[in-house]
Amino acid sequence: GKFADECGHLDRLWRSLRELEIVPPMPRRVLQLVMREVMRRNGLENASLYLQVTRGVAPRDFKFPARVRPSLVMVVRPASFDLAARKALAKKAVTVPDIRWKRRDIKSTALLAQVLAKEAAAKKGADEAIMIGEDGFVTEGSSTNAWIVDKSGALVTRPAREGVILKGVTLNAIKAVCAREKIKLVERPFTVKDLYAAREVFTTAAVSLVTPIVAVDGKKIGDGKPGRLTLKILESYMHYAAMPEKQERWAYP
Repeated sequence: GKFADECGHLDRLWRSLRELEIVPPMPRRVLQLVMREVMRRNGLENASLYLQVTRGVAPRDFKFPARVRPSLVMVVRPASFDLAARKALAKKAVTVPDIRWKRRDIKSTALLAQVLAKEAAAKKGADEAIMIGEDGFVTEGSSTNAWIVDKSGALVTRPAREGVILKGVTLNAIKAVCAREKIKLVERPFTVKDLYAAREVFTTAAVSLVTPIVAVDGKKIGDGKPGRLTLKILESYMHYAAMPEKQERWAYP
């Protein structure tokens, strides 16, 4: 019944619209009212809300059409956020080359590379694909941000810079949670070798939240079970998500 990270998701939507030169479909405050009305009409308390904006309806052409109104699609689906069930998750991942375009920081519907990566993982019996850049460093998951707890016990994730990875809204929230919980976080690139040698690996995203990864490319991570720090961060994030009135002060000051 509450919107988690609403400010972060709308900030990123507005930024992506600006980068793609798409006019917002309505003022931000009006959109927030529409979001709540869609939730109300669906009668759901625990759900994910997905929205998509396109430039508008026009004959097919590569250049921007003139004088079109942007289109908005909004979908609500039931979702479970049961903490005990999420703590019991133990997912597997595989590595794949990152073949995406250079503006990975824009949240867009151009997801063909991610779709191919996710399918490659599924064909190998894995749940997620972790993408590797041409420089040999991990970029992110096909639909997630990637994190490790390295051999020294430090929590590590790649910094979200323009063109490298998408700035995850959940990633940003967890950074704020770590700061409040006094969990040391190092933002730096890490390699496939670092991934294999990590004590813990997990991924983060808006609906999957914090997901433990217990094997990568068939190699067991740590003791093959969800790690202690991963579970602590999951619990802390769930506590954070339940308090939207504090999120803007914590994660979006």
